[in-house]
Amino acid sequence: MHAGSAGMIFGGLLILVGSLLPWVSTPVGHFSGVAGPGLWTLCAGTIAVAGALLPYRRVAFAHALLPGMAVAVLVTWQLLRIAQLSASTDSWGSLLPGIGLVIAGGGAFILVRTALRIRAAE
Repeated sequence: MHAGSAGMIFGGLLILVGSLLPWVSTPVGHFSGVAGPGLWTLCAGTIAVAGALLPYRRVAFAHALLPGMAVAVLVTWQLLRIAQLSASTDSWGSLLPGIGLVIAGGGAFILVRTALRIRAAE
């Protein structure tokens, strides 16, 4: 275990849980994260948790930064897509980010912050 193990486990588990929860809420129902890019974030969360168990700091840094940045890009893309669909259909407030999207974004933030702390500890 290393200095960033706790943050990587927590961030990775948040991403794993967020991937399985609804990502988009509509008046008719919810869209799950695994119906779209949630499968990619599920893989990224698994990589982050696996990296937390490795004793090497440089490898752990990569296992925290790369999945964290990938999930952050996917969450940002989904938020922009929700805004674009809302603007094109003039239905602001109908499509809202779901709890899974928010949790996955929080996990990505924790992973990137943990990667920066790992780098600073070297």
